[in-house]
Amino acid sequence: MDGNLFLKTLAQVATAICLLASSASGQELAPTAKQKIEQLLTEPNDIGLDTAAPGTRWDGLAIGQSNAAEVHTLNGMLELAARSNPTILQAQYQITGQLAKAQQAGLYPNPMIAYIAENIGVEGTAGEWQGAELEQRFVTAGKLQLSRDKYLQRAKVAEHLAVAQQFRVCNDVRIHYYQTLAAQQILDLQKELLKTAEDDLATTREMFNAGQANQVDLHRANSELRRQQLSVLQAENRIRREFLQLSSLVGMELAFLPLSGDLHAASDLIDYDTVAQRVLSQSPEILAAHSKLREDQITINRESVEWVPDVIVGGGVGRNFEANDTTGALSVRMELPIYDRNQGTYRQAQADYIRQQKEIRRTEMDLKMRLAMQYETYLSAAQHVLTYEEMILPQLKQAYATSLQSYKEDRLAWPHVLHSYRDYTLRRIEYTDQLLARRTSEVLINGFLLHGGLNPAPGAIPPGHLDATPNPR
Repeated sequence: MDGNLFLKTLAQVATAICLLASSASGQELAPTAKQKIEQLLTEPNDIGLDTAAPGTRWDGLAIGQSNAAEVHTLNGMLELAARSNPTILQAQYQITGQLAKAQQAGLYPNPMIAYIAENIGVEGTAGEWQGAELEQRFVTAGKLQLSRDKYLQRAKVAEHLAVAQQFRVCNDVRIHYYQTLAAQQILDLQKELLKTAEDDLATTREMFNAGQANQVDLHRANSELRRQQLSVLQAENRIRREFLQLSSLVGMELAFLPLSGDLHAASDLIDYDTVAQRVLSQSPEILAAHSKLREDQITINRESVEWVPDVIVGGGVGRNFEANDTTGALSVRMELPIYDRNQGTYRQAQADYIRQQKEIRRTEMDLKMRLAMQYETYLSAAQHVLTYEEMILPQLKQAYATSLQSYKEDRLAWPHVLHSYRDYTLRRIEYTDQLLARRTSEVLINGFLLHGGLNPAPGAIPPGHLDATPNPR
């Protein structure tokens, strides 16, 4: 046997012994740098990671190194988002705007003052009559209070929508936090696969030199290594993208540091009937729809008294220069609602009330549909996670350990060991994806299915609303 090949074989046997010892102590069976295991074979100098797609790197955002003193936490991200996400402030100003409308709609009309001069110059005098008059409109039928109540109720709608916006922001921060956390873990696993591909290429080269592999095998190993390098680059790009999206949701620039946390579920399996009842009774969207219905009822009451005429009283004092007397003036005016009794606007308010009743029903159906979609994703992911934890990963881990032992006993070729480890690592990547899917659906289900943390905060008037009073009153 060639001397160099013999030394490589001894190194592989030593690695197998180290991996089996690691398995016995409860550690992961993986030839990683974290386990302080020497690389099985040195990396080829001519096909390193830096040679893959040269000149096409994401500059200016280096991946941070793990440091217990420098990591981001989920709670820290949520606190930052509560202070910095602009849509939360937008939602708060929606409330302020409706309260301002309520204030304006309930204000009493200003009095009118006028100077009146009649028949100026008659018979050489300053006028037949000159004087000042003060006029005041007296609003009847409680219109101002009804108008104020209407917009106060609309402010309550805005409050429910502000709560919904907070859920949207918090849900999206959680989802993107877990997506970034999963990207970190997948990057580590892709690097493990890269080491396996490097080892496979080195082994194939040695087998080719020993006449145990052909040119086809060598080309395949080179191609597989380059493909795996691209997978590592893609994982690096993904973690940068996820972190930048998370930073955008938080609303401020963040240092690119590792994230702490766990992708495993924080609670037991969610029961569909329980969560469906909770969503349909406590969702901010449902509460906002019911509050809008109460506002529409107040609008009907307001429009039903709009026809009642206000009383306009005016009076003043002046001088009759023709008779050389000081006299007074008094007027009382009101509109006669003979033709216009606000019939059309009243019917419009009634139509919007009925429309809002259907909007509540539509919201309930929409929530049920979204919940069904998310629960299916959640349950399927939970089933995958449980099966991977109980059967698939332990079996593949044992298969890898057995292949190492067989190689040690000269009953299995080294490429078969690499294949076992690659299969085990690929399944761990799938397991991470399923953990992320379960976490994402869990966040949405517990967060009333709300997401879109950078969408503009919605106003208190829903789409399709028939505004019976374009001017506040």
